[in-house]
Amino acid sequence: MKLLLDTQAFLWFVLNDSALSQAAHDLIIDPQNDLLISPASH
Repeated sequence: MKLLLDTQAFLWFVLNDSALSQAAHDLIIDPQNDLLISPASH
């Protein structure tokens, strides 16, 4: 599966922030998923 992470979700993952759900964390670490990261925007 392809996963598109926004910048905030990516930072929560990298910083091991509890704001990221366990389900999202599990999807990110699953080696069968392809991660795509959206660039920062405002």
